[in-house]
Amino acid sequence: MMTPKETVEALDRYIVGQDGAKRAVAIALRNRYRRSRLPKELREEITPKNIIMMGPTGVGKTEIARRLAKLVDAPLCKVEATKFTEVGYVGRDVDSMIRDLVEASIRLCKDRKHAQVRLVAEANAEQRLVDILVPIRKQQQPNMNPLQLLLGAGQQQAEPEMSEGEKQAHFTKRQEVLAELRTGRLENEMIEVEVEQSNPGSDTMIAMGIDININEMMGGIIPPRKKRRKVKVSEARRILIQEESDKLIDMDEVIREAVDKAEQDGVIFIDEIDKIAGAQHTSGADVSREGVQRDILPIVEGCTVNTKYGPVKTDFILFIAAGAFHVSKVSDLIPELQGRFPILVKLDALRVEDYKAILTQPEHAITKQYAALLETDDIHLSFTDGAIDALAHYAYQANETGENIGARRLHTIVENLLEDISFNAGGDHPIVEIVIDEGYVKDHLSKEYSGEDLSKFIL
Repeated sequence: MMTPKETVEALDRYIVGQDGAKRAVAIALRNRYRRSRLPKELREEITPKNIIMMGPTGVGKTEIARRLAKLVDAPLCKVEATKFTEVGYVGRDVDSMIRDLVEASIRLCKDRKHAQVRLVAEANAEQRLVDILVPIRKQQQPNMNPLQLLLGAGQQQAEPEMSEGEKQAHFTKRQEVLAELRTGRLENEMIEVEVEQSNPGSDTMIAMGIDININEMMGGIIPPRKKRRKVKVSEARRILIQEESDKLIDMDEVIREAVDKAEQDGVIFIDEIDKIAGAQHTSGADVSREGVQRDILPIVEGCTVNTKYGPVKTDFILFIAAGAFHVSKVSDLIPELQGRFPILVKLDALRVEDYKAILTQPEHAITKQYAALLETDDIHLSFTDGAIDALAHYAYQANETGENIGARRLHTIVENLLEDISFNAGGDHPIVEIVIDEGYVKDHLSKEYSGEDLSKFIL
């Protein structure tokens, strides 16, 4: 388990600045580990200290929660508070966030179990591919009594007894096919496999958050429908590995682990919480904002929610709420909800220096992403320090002049900057070296450079 300092260092690889928010979530994460080492009686009394992040859009609130969950391999569910204010089939009940969290936990636990049985599943899938390419010949059973025949044991088409030479040739052929499969020579060959046919639910049910599986309701009485598909060996291998992995894991154990992981390690990120702040009652197709807060309150306080995997307690789930709070204030939330979010962290608006760092420092910085994309078309793209300074200046000015959308503004500006290069790239040509300097940025982002007209970059 990482210390708070190590957690902040890991977050620094992807997020620029916002040290206060990083420290708060790092401490909350470490407190979970500390709680897990306490005696059971005391452990049950300690609940997570939920966090509210307050700051303008595009400064890293969502990214902090997302990266945090990845660092500790914890189930994460992101919801928007405004979804609970909508009326009709597009709206959702607050319990759905817990159901989504359990589904995320199921996926995590299932993937981990699959990784444990990966080698065995790959070997089994390989044998099934050999059986498809070189079928095993079915032979007549010598000691078959009338009762076996009556029960259908002999209904399969039997083939004549093979000679020793035929057996050896058949075995050799299977070994040759197995060797070719392992060397990858047959990956593009077309074969026919039998796969289970899924029954997707209706769009209306999905929009309402209803997840109904008819076969589960019938207790598995109806056998799964199967269909035959012609696919490449590479795709068949993926399908068969998935099927074999599912056979090797115990889903009951996965569900037990997943529910426990959701209860003890789950993180729910509630975005746009400022949009439900205030006691105003809106008219039209929205419900009371205060009513939504009161619906969320028992979930955050701690209750038991029924899911299709069983009851789930929310007492020890970590809730991280975020909002810009431009119009409303944190104090506009109902007092009971404020009390369940004792930690308030303010995130700073981005400065020119922050934009420079965002363009270059993170592990997957924007400039590195575009360079990698164009590398596939044999274009080696690089940026000078002057170009980075100019891009950061344009982003800052555009956010100050128009709506402040934070770091997301950089995507708009860099996309416009590289529009001509991206359009003309492609085709068969040698590697081209392109260096973006300050002059190139000024020429393409402000062709009428007198007055710095940035209106085209304001969404």
